[in-house]
Amino acid sequence: MPKIIYQTRDGSRHEVEVENGYSVMEGAINNNIDGIVAECGGACACATCHGYIDEAWIEKLAPMDDMEDSMLDAAFERKTNSRLTCQIEVSDELDGLVVHVGENEY
Repeated sequence: MPKIIYQTRDGSRHEVEVENGYSVMEGAINNNIDGIVAECGGACACATCHGYIDEAWIEKLAPMDDMEDSMLDAAFERKTNSRLTCQIEVSDELDGLVVHVGENEY
């Protein structure tokens, strides 16, 4: 199973195994990662699973679609490496992906 590394806002690092086909958001929820709220349950409708993808990984992800791009406008402190973690599907190619959890609790 691929390992996803979540860096939470308090500086903690959590390396967890996430099953292929799950989203990075589901991996966070299933492993109690602080800061990934996911109010909409992964429907790309709330931006409370916002994360910053480590620059070394950004080009390895599938491009974001228009819906995700639009929803990220509602995220706090959007940056060039911002993504909604509900829209990133875990695969073997993402083993070692580093995600910095955004400010998702208002």
